[in-house]
Amino acid sequence: MTNQTGNKAASEPSAATPEGNSLAQQFDMMRSAFISSPVLKTILWLSSGSFVIIIATAIGQIVLNRWYKPFFDAIERRDLNTFFYQLLLFVGIAGGLLVLNVTQQWLNQMVRLKLREGLTLDLIGEWMRSRRAFRLANAGAIGVNPDQRMQEDAGHLADLTTDLGFGLLQSSILLASFVGVLWSLSAGFVFHFGDRSLEIPGYMVWAAILYAGSASYLSWLVARPLIVLNGERYAREAELRFSLMHVNEHIDAISLAGGEAGERRRLELDLASVLGAMRNIFRAQVNLAWVQDGYGWVTVVAPILVAAPVYFAGNISFGGLMMAVGAFNQVHTSLRWFIANISAIADWRATLLRVAAFRRALIMTDALHDKEKRISFAENEGDSLTFDNLEVASPSGRTRLAERHIEIGAGQRVIISGDPRAGKTLLFRALAGLWPWGGGRVGMPAREAVAFIPRAPYFPRGRLRDALAYPEAASFRDGDIVAALSRVGLDQLTTSLDREARWERELSDDEQRLLAFARLLLQRPRWVIIDEALETMDGEALKRALSIFETDLRDTAVVKIGRTPRNGSLFSRVIHLVKDPEGPALKPVLLGGGIAEREVAARGAP
Repeated sequence: MTNQTGNKAASEPSAATPEGNSLAQQFDMMRSAFISSPVLKTILWLSSGSFVIIIATAIGQIVLNRWYKPFFDAIERRDLNTFFYQLLLFVGIAGGLLVLNVTQQWLNQMVRLKLREGLTLDLIGEWMRSRRAFRLANAGAIGVNPDQRMQEDAGHLADLTTDLGFGLLQSSILLASFVGVLWSLSAGFVFHFGDRSLEIPGYMVWAAILYAGSASYLSWLVARPLIVLNGERYAREAELRFSLMHVNEHIDAISLAGGEAGERRRLELDLASVLGAMRNIFRAQVNLAWVQDGYGWVTVVAPILVAAPVYFAGNISFGGLMMAVGAFNQVHTSLRWFIANISAIADWRATLLRVAAFRRALIMTDALHDKEKRISFAENEGDSLTFDNLEVASPSGRTRLAERHIEIGAGQRVIISGDPRAGKTLLFRALAGLWPWGGGRVGMPAREAVAFIPRAPYFPRGRLRDALAYPEAASFRDGDIVAALSRVGLDQLTTSLDREARWERELSDDEQRLLAFARLLLQRPRWVIIDEALETMDGEALKRALSIFETDLRDTAVVKIGRTPRNGSLFSRVIHLVKDPEGPALKPVLLGGGIAEREVAARGAP
């Protein structure tokens, strides 16, 4: 409600982050989100622990692979004693691997949790920087559903990054561990073709690389469209969620107008859009299944076929064959990590694009319309509010005050009035520092807080006493709160000071505005600027509101933007607001430029 006089900093543009769409630039954007995060050290320690566990697991897998040879050789010899002894060894190896797997899963879950915490806190912090959220909401389609970006997308990105990151690390370590095993098993084998022979060093390794490489390449060609299709689906899901929330927030007006049928049709259209996007994804996934499942069936016999020449040549025993098959499967599984995770990679890429574009857009709002002139803010030496050559730029033209120099002294009551389309709310936002584009100078009273009263007051969800103290955290004494509520005619709320509620849902429009004036009584600012908050109040509520300035806040200066109230005796001066449609308009800017073109969530956004 109150706005300190440090608006000058808000009006000055800062450097924009260079726009970039490449994977490296998106990684850099996400790196900057964690570089100063309070959870970074925790993530690094957990990741280091998981790395150690993965190394230990790889060693355990090598030991298990070596166990295959004596175990299956014992079966081939029908050696019952050795068979049971190897079973006991297996229990020990498997038990150790089980402990390692459970530990790794716990560490991965903790990393996932901390990644989400760090990413979400960073996005919330950037979003809640002074005036950024307001400017983002007015900067195009990318600011339509910030809640989904910070809640669903950030969580999904943390989950996918953890799973894919540790999965890739584990596959890489297993590949490095078993390539040597597979190479040694195929060493010295020679293919004979009549009187000719051909020796291929480590041919089983090359066979695994060729087999997995061809599958990876074909899978990438088939699955590549999933990146765009997943982004499209998230955009459509966001639209459906927005529509459902919009209907829920306005259900009273919809029900009174009997508009349920029309809203149902709109929701059905949004749902059909989601289902259409999902059908496109399913179609691409079916095409991918032909490749993945086809290679999957071949994989059942592929390692045996590759190792069979060595076995039938008599170079290895049956146990050695099974050891080779196990090593081939480990190498092949590591190499085909890309195939197995191609859908998740496409999903991760689409989610990374959305989150990185959103974070970049947040930062770029500081330099939105950076080539446009801006209103300058400063502190006056005296106790006065001044406007010098003030004009506000908008896409429809310019709005300016009729007088070039205006000075409002302490305790004065002034109305700024103009035509219905003169841009009164835009001027209100400009004085609050929310809309800095225009020209001229605003001089704020020195060392004074200015209370801004919008047409629809805001009360945070929670206790009533906290809503009255907002935005300060400190609470007022119960006696003062009760007196303020009684003064504005809200005695029924005096027993609800510690009750938590959504007050905008429980109170009528007039009651909400009266509650805002009760907040003024408690906070007692010396300067108040009001944006058409009195126009829709009924006679009794308006009378109570105006009487507060006549008695309780008689020393408070009031600048009211809007029409002259029916009881206009409170205001002694009228300043006219003039619309200048011929003046240079604020050119529309697509926030992020190329980002918005590739950022599929922006397409068709409400």
